[in-house]
Amino acid sequence: MQKEKLEKLASEKSKPCVTISMNTHRTHPENIQDTIVLKKMCKEAEDRLISEFGKRPILPLLESLEQISTGIDMKYNLESQHIFLSNDTKEIIKSSWPATEDKVQISETFDIGPLIKSANKDFEYLILLLSQSGVKLLVALNNTIIGEIENDYFPFTKNPHFNTEPNKINDPRSADNMVREYFNTVDKAVVKVFNQTNLNCMVICTDDNYSRLMKVADKPGIYKGHTSVDYSNQSNLQIGAQAWEIMKEQQVMSEKAAIDEMKSAAGHGKTISDLFKIYLAIKEGRGDLLIVYNDFRQAVKMSGESAFDLVDDPSQIVLIDDIANELARLVLSKKGRVVFTDQQEMKELGDIILKTRY
Repeated sequence: MQKEKLEKLASEKSKPCVTISMNTHRTHPENIQDTIVLKKMCKEAEDRLISEFGKRPILPLLESLEQISTGIDMKYNLESQHIFLSNDTKEIIKSSWPATEDKVQISETFDIGPLIKSANKDFEYLILLLSQSGVKLLVALNNTIIGEIENDYFPFTKNPHFNTEPNKINDPRSADNMVREYFNTVDKAVVKVFNQTNLNCMVICTDDNYSRLMKVADKPGIYKGHTSVDYSNQSNLQIGAQAWEIMKEQQVMSEKAAIDEMKSAAGHGKTISDLFKIYLAIKEGRGDLLIVYNDFRQAVKMSGESAFDLVDDPSQIVLIDDIANELARLVLSKKGRVVFTDQQEMKELGDIILKTRY
């Protein structure tokens, strides 16, 4: 879900676009300070906007700023928070990686640079807490629960399906059918969330209930495993840690699939590994998949609209301190895909490589 948001933000051009990046705290009472810092940063943004643009042309943006400064729930804070606002856009993204600094930027585009690499380190998914006494659907980022789905379906109350006919009350088959009917309703609600978010789901329930869920699931492939811990006696911190032990393998598999795709493309002559040629191909809209080794970093100085010089001396003045981030932003803005990885198999392809669309 966050990667889809980044794609949208990367392609937006509006005057003005406001980006607020700030470090946050996961626990109380430290997160009380986060609210104070946010209000100050929103006030800074408001003063700068009014000074440059006046009130009337940016009234929707100013209203969004007011709502942001008082309306963000700090209960699910992670290491940092990034807010993107324009007259047409209001987006809040929380990250499990710290921001370089607390910063307000006002420009014609959003500053998504701090989030590009972290978005590829992060793995977002759903956790279904499934029982006959009630059902919750949580949103997790790596080992941390960052929210709960609350809509027309979730959370579910206890199973409303039960037999009232005297001759069926003690019938195990009839009771099992009632449970399956309940889980079928739950599954359809999960599928609706999946269709909206594209987030896979990990389930916490008994072995029997997971087996029943799989028998009625419309899209069993969205469920990536389960654990049978008693979540009623677990904190969110423990639930997140338990779920991540199962789900983190999915992240490794996703990166490996991208590397395998790149190797196949290389065998058909559809990859570029030269940094300058990668930049030109992306600018032309030919970038389908960009893979970057996490340790790769290259500062550059633009020498024209479609040219740059490599900068190896960090004391020099540079315009882009990491070209990989800029290439990733451009790929996302043109509906391509980006993967940052630590997998050693990537080294066979180089530090950075692009699969082209044609």
